[in-house]
Amino acid sequence: MSWFQFIKSRKFLIQIAIAVVGLFIFVFSMQWWLGYTTNHDQKIQVPDLHKLSIEETEVKLKELDLSYIVIDSAYYNPTYPKKSVIEQTPEAGDFVKEKRKIYLTLNPSKYRDVTVPDLNGKTKRQALTQLRSVGFKIGNFSYIPDIGKDVVRGLKYKGNEIKPGAKLPKNSVIDLVLGSGG
Repeated sequence: MSWFQFIKSRKFLIQIAIAVVGLFIFVFSMQWWLGYTTNHDQKIQVPDLHKLSIEETEVKLKELDLSYIVIDSAYYNPTYPKKSVIEQTPEAGDFVKEKRKIYLTLNPSKYRDVTVPDLNGKTKRQALTQLRSVGFKIGNFSYIPDIGKDVVRGLKYKGNEIKPGAKLPKNSVIDLVLGSGG
């Protein structure tokens, strides 16, 4: 029997028909099984968790059969309560299935601490730029007798002298002690 005659034979055509029918049965049964096991028709709307404490968030998510994971604490945002939700993924209003994890970013309880740079001997202009760039605010200027005019001779925080390398919360107000130039 030649190759061409085998392809035209009844046995070969029956085998092809069985394979095609088997493939259709397999595909449709897999679709049904995946729809059944993945709760295809179920959807839960994610609530808005912004500005809620972690305890309130936990209660709200348990009611909906959802869970959460805290992935990060962002930079301190004074417009949000301490240790409250700043961001969430998936976003509020999105639809998810039961037991889905909601990823949360929390507001820390205070600004992060920043290291005070060594500014002794730098000019007022250099000191202002460097302090602002690391996140400090500039307070008052006081002058002491010194040969260098507007040269930094010390730093103060809440009236107390601070040393380079000290850690202060970001957005702290630092007063500069400068030379009078005389």
